[in-house]
Amino acid sequence: MKTFNRRVLIAHAAAGLALSTGWARAQTAWPAKPVTLIVPFPAGGGTDAFARPLSGVFAKQTGRTLVIENKGGAGGTLGAGVAAKAQSDGYTLFMGAVHHAIAPSMYKRLDYDLERDFIPLALLAKVPQVLVVNPKAMPVANFEEFMKLVKASPGKYNYGSAGTGTSHHMAGELFKLQSKTFITHIPYTGAGPALRDLVGGQVDMMFDGLGSSATHIKGGRIKALMVSGNKRSPAFPDVPCAAELGLPDYTVSTWYGLWAPKGVPADVQARIVEEFNKSGATDEAKAAWAANGAEFGALNPKQFGAFVSAEIKQWAAVVKASGAKLD
Repeated sequence: MKTFNRRVLIAHAAAGLALSTGWARAQTAWPAKPVTLIVPFPAGGGTDAFARPLSGVFAKQTGRTLVIENKGGAGGTLGAGVAAKAQSDGYTLFMGAVHHAIAPSMYKRLDYDLERDFIPLALLAKVPQVLVVNPKAMPVANFEEFMKLVKASPGKYNYGSAGTGTSHHMAGELFKLQSKTFITHIPYTGAGPALRDLVGGQVDMMFDGLGSSATHIKGGRIKALMVSGNKRSPAFPDVPCAAELGLPDYTVSTWYGLWAPKGVPADVQARIVEEFNKSGATDEAKAAWAANGAEFGALNPKQFGAFVSAEIKQWAAVVKASGAKLD
């Protein structure tokens, strides 16, 4: 009997060791091959401004390639739908944005549910929205001159967006509500194409995330007139904030987050979060974020999930108040 008990104990110990060893291997194995990061907008937009440098740092940190796969269309919802159906092994991730918290209120039907079909992992970046104009189309020196011009000719001037229902669109509609102005909305298939047309003079202005506009502002191709919120951006200290200009409730921000398709094992989730946090803590990533007027997110997965839920509710109220609809 004693021999039998001893054998059982040995067997249990061996099984426990095997399980713990297997768990440890799972913890350290990821990433064992290249990782695909689906970016649901065309190249050149705000999401790319953070995804590209993050890709380079990630490769240095892990020795594995982070492949950026741009899948633009339908205000970012097309790429989100693709990501939701990806294999749940941790090798296909999704970098979404504030647009995806707006989409449930704008689209009658989506082939995914942001809270049901994805696992929230990390808030990667948060930047203020900025009002930028083409200096030739709108030769104004400051926000006050801009307001005089817009109010004198309702509907004459237009603003480009990454698409109907995106943060660019809703930022513009919220601005119109609060400033009592009328500006025509021109939707594009992504922030990149809209920004290119702004620089080229095909559209007059954008309510853009500071990350994608920063380089063009510094190069003088577009002019920043206002950043949202109640404080100036350290990256552009000369640009006044909305609160200074009489719009204390204009607090729109663009944020970018990381999700995994539902079903990714918890240990793999933990490894993903660990590696992305390590990448974001590097001097290289910090420099890229600072250049775009952003900071790396400080929310853990649970906090990020709660943040997204709150954003969905907040934007639903803005959509309702503005009466915005898909074109």
